[in-house]
Amino acid sequence: RIHLMAGRVPLGTDRAAVAGEMETTFIENLRYAADLLAQEDMIGLVEPINSRITDPRYFLNTPHQAAAILEKVGQPNLKLQLDLFHCQIMDGNLSRNLETYFPLIGHIQIAQVPGRHEPDSPGELNFPYIFELLESLGYTGYVGCEYAPKGDTLEGLGWLRSYWQSRGLQHGGTSK
Repeated sequence: RIHLMAGRVPLGTDRAAVAGEMETTFIENLRYAADLLAQEDMIGLVEPINSRITDPRYFLNTPHQAAAILEKVGQPNLKLQLDLFHCQIMDGNLSRNLETYFPLIGHIQIAQVPGRHEPDSPGELNFPYIFELLESLGYTGYVGCEYAPKGDTLEGLGWLRSYWQSRGLQHGGTSK
C-alpha cells in the first residue's frame, strides 16, 4: 500500500476557482498510478487531510470528496485512507462515515481530537467504541497510529496495552 498525495491549492489561488482543474489532474494521475500499481499488485491510498487545522491548502479534505474521486477513477486497487482525526475535524459523524465508506477503506489512521495525541488522552473520540465498530464491520486491516505522544514512544503505547487487557488479550494482541 502506498499513499498517493493529492497536492495543494497554489498560494494566492481561490480553491473554488481551481477545484475542477485540480480534480481532473488528480483523477488522471490516479488512473496512471493505478495502472502502475496493478503491475506490482499494490494498493494506492488517498487520504483526505483536514483544511481547518492541519493544511488549509491541501486539495483533498473530506471523505465525501475522496469517495467521489475514487468513483470517477473506477480502479479497484485504489482505496480510501481514512484518518479519523481529519474526518472528525472536517465532518464528525464518524460512525456513519465508517459505515458509509467502509467498502472503500484500505487503511485507518487514528489520533485523538483536538490535541492529536494518544487515543486515551482527553478529547472528542471514544476509541473503544470505534474499535468495536470497526470489528463489527469486519475491518481486518492495520490501524496506523499517527499521533504525537505526550511522553516518549513507549509511554505513548500504554493505551494499547490497556486496550488489549480490556479485551482479554496479552501483549501483542494474542489470546490468553
